[in-house]
Amino acid sequence: MAFTHGIIAFVTVLIIACPCALGLATPTAIMVGMGKGAENGILIKDANALDRAHLINAIILDKTGTITEGKPTVRIIQWQQTPTQELKNILYTIEKKSEHPLANAITNFLEKEAQTNPDIIIESITGKGVQANWEQTTYYIGSRNFAQDILGKIVDSTGTNAETEVFFCSTKELLATIYIHDKIKANAQQIIRQLKELNIETHLLTGDGQKTAESVANAIGILNYKGEVLPKDKNQYIKSLQEQGKIVGMVGDGINDSAALAQSDIGIAMVLGSDIAIDSAAVTITNSNLEKLPQLIHLSRLTSRTIKQNLFWAFVYNVIGIPLAAGILFPINGFLLNPMIAGACMALSSVSVISNSLLLKFKKI
Repeated sequence: MAFTHGIIAFVTVLIIACPCALGLATPTAIMVGMGKGAENGILIKDANALDRAHLINAIILDKTGTITEGKPTVRIIQWQQTPTQELKNILYTIEKKSEHPLANAITNFLEKEAQTNPDIIIESITGKGVQANWEQTTYYIGSRNFAQDILGKIVDSTGTNAETEVFFCSTKELLATIYIHDKIKANAQQIIRQLKELNIETHLLTGDGQKTAESVANAIGILNYKGEVLPKDKNQYIKSLQEQGKIVGMVGDGINDSAALAQSDIGIAMVLGSDIAIDSAAVTITNSNLEKLPQLIHLSRLTSRTIKQNLFWAFVYNVIGIPLAAGILFPINGFLLNPMIAGACMALSSVSVISNSLLLKFKKI
């Protein structure tokens, strides 16, 4: 009889100790959380990103296409002298062949008065601009710093602080200044306020001038901002925050943001951005709406809480069940857990974990 009781207790303990519920606790919550994110326009490629997003305490935002609508328009091209048709064609051709987000705005502005010159070959200079050679003259298009490096002197402008300035010059002289406006997203200020309420620092980094960065940051309530930032500078900025113990999220959409997206703890790309930016990011926002940032944080918190609940119930089941299965009550009242009941309890524990994970689908983010 003792041997029989021992065998029953041994089999029952094996059944109770089966780690099914424990093994389902994390992956079921992650799968439901990723599905919930997809339903709300948040595509999550990396399960670790969903699990850690609620730990973010610093978010870095690019300007163009992230804080702004990503639909830049040229207000005016201010030529230094009355432009020849050839100069217009050169400017139009360079921008037509460029992959920069602002290039389309310039080509749209010039398309009725300029033509493409297929013989002009351009060369991209990362983080600064582009250059092209035509009839023994080298032309450059890019940022203020780029133009000043080429010309060796200070370049003035008459644009407003909120505008992006693009400079067109040759090796010898400034030819034109292009003023481009990109409207700030309507809900940007509200989203920055929500992120602050979540105790998340917000930072604005942009390749545009310092005045433009300051104007946009002040308009939406960002205290930390920096203009004239090269791609490598964004990487260094993120590293410096990480060295301070920050969990950093990076939001961007351009080719020049790809390295920063990869460097950050959680890279978040806008779907209208470049393919390389999307590929570098762990999360993609399908409608480029900033309101998805607080939703991502909230979804991550709900998912993390669900995982902890699942693990709690899985452990409690084992902590209570294994002593009963081993016959802890047998010397007291002769109770010995039936292996069939143990099997039912094991299945019930797995069902409870899955059911708790599925509740995520009905929670608001």
